[in-house]
Amino acid sequence: MPRDSRRPARTSDRRPSDRRGPDRRTSDRRPADHEERDLSAAPLYSPARVRDLLDRHGLKPTKSLGQNFLIDGNILRAIAEAGGAAPGVPVLEIGPGLGVLTREIASRGAQVTTLEKDERLRPVLAETLEGLDVQVVWGDALDFDYATLPAGTRVIANLPYYITGLLLSRFMRAPGIVSATVLVQKEVGQRLAARPGEENYGFLSAIAALYGSVQHVRDVPKGAFLPAPDVTSAVIRLDFDRTRPAPEQEFLSFVETALHHRRKTLRNNLRLTGMDGDAIDAALEAAGLRADVRAEDVSLGDLRDMAVKLGVIR
Repeated sequence: MPRDSRRPARTSDRRPSDRRGPDRRTSDRRPADHEERDLSAAPLYSPARVRDLLDRHGLKPTKSLGQNFLIDGNILRAIAEAGGAAPGVPVLEIGPGLGVLTREIASRGAQVTTLEKDERLRPVLAETLEGLDVQVVWGDALDFDYATLPAGTRVIANLPYYITGLLLSRFMRAPGIVSATVLVQKEVGQRLAARPGEENYGFLSAIAALYGSVQHVRDVPKGAFLPAPDVTSAVIRLDFDRTRPAPEQEFLSFVETALHHRRKTLRNNLRLTGMDGDAIDAALEAAGLRADVRAEDVSLGDLRDMAVKLGVIR
């Protein structure tokens, strides 16, 4: 017998508001101000925030200035922590860029002075450093007088790779700077930490040891930057022992000469400067060194003995 009292299909009783899933006509659209709030809530180091800052201010990273912006929060925190950023500590930063590392350092209560050469970043830093106790000094880091820094200053910086060596030598010579925790090319970090006889030992290794000690903190992959650099980087901390007498300029020049061709013999390197061969031979013998010893295998103590015997220093 046919059923005349069938129930209607379930969907016939359902109103549009009862349908499962979002209404596609409205779910994919958000007000512009909502999007802005979402972006402003993102960390300053997030790729989205970095790109937004660059786009809004019409900027592109300049390779000639070594502009590679950090976009990894773990790396930022590691640098600030290793660098000793703490309440009341005077900190010098080189090249703040968009202010990402600057904010991390300042948020820990440090008294931050930051040097920036790129005038295009004025409105960016005015935005990202608003409300923070940060002094921005506009100009070339190579023209800054590091001797004016207060005692106890710590350098914490993502250094422009093309002037790393020049800046490190100035930090070493500045009496007020007690440490420098810096992002450098991994190869430079290896050279800084190398000891006599090791593959990467050279003049940079020697002067770092003359002024203090070097610690490798961690390597940093290319993907931690925007844009990504061509090489892997490393965080290195240099501690300067200000209780030691500063090395004489004559001795620094002698060490540079001795290590100029580090795989050559020390004798040949010194002869290239016009030193008398017999005097060099006598100094080598007096120092207990072989006549064919390579420059990279000679300790700083032995180099100092040589410099004294050759009349370079007293």
